[in-house]
Amino acid sequence: MYNKIYWLLLISISCYSQKEPIEADRPDQTETPEIVPKDMFQVESGFTFQKNNSKNATFSMPSTLWKYGVSKNIELRVITEFVIEKEETQKENGFLPIAVGFKINLLKENGWIPKTSLISHVSIKNWSSTKYKYNYYAPDFRFTMQHTLSEKLCLGYNLGAEMDGFTKQSTLLYTVTTGYSITKKLSSYLELFGFAPQNEIAYHNFDGGFTYLINNNFMVDLSSSIGITNNAPKHYFAFGFSFRI
Repeated sequence: MYNKIYWLLLISISCYSQKEPIEADRPDQTETPEIVPKDMFQVESGFTFQKNNSKNATFSMPSTLWKYGVSKNIELRVITEFVIEKEETQKENGFLPIAVGFKINLLKENGWIPKTSLISHVSIKNWSSTKYKYNYYAPDFRFTMQHTLSEKLCLGYNLGAEMDGFTKQSTLLYTVTTGYSITKKLSSYLELFGFAPQNEIAYHNFDGGFTYLINNNFMVDLSSSIGITNNAPKHYFAFGFSFRI
């Protein structure tokens, strides 16, 4: 009996190891069009330290994306985030509204046509700490696209919008990133991203970072950003990890 159990475990581990290396939506702002493999559960979690201006800072402790592969073309998603906000001598903390959503694959890469997926969530206004409750449900969406330029280089970009749960105003967003595989395990990226809030001036940031593949199902990351425009957050530093089972 024990021999049978041993061989069943060995076959299961072998099957998991044959899957392609994990693809995560972190650490850059550009979401990947890749879908979590069917019947697999993936967690992407990270800690961010962001300096907004000379008096205000935000700490994400942590932000976590929970994903489950329903089929080869669809994944379900839940986002949870605990934040700490500091402004001079004042300090606030709590959970932001939980967001639930999905990612669906729309197009396969074919010549000039990029691999394309649609991501959408809705932040539930009352699923949060009291201080951070929204006045309205806040939906968001983005199209995420990717071109393979060579064996080691790829180009990714996102276009989308998100709603402000306090005012119902919308914010347009864009990201453009280049990913480069330094080795089979170590990769890097450089990225430009920005947001255009309704009735406000758009702001833009530049960031970059690294990912390291511990094995096909576990990856760690490190990244940093600087604000390009005066109204953008001054800078942030982030580190995190992603795994799937």
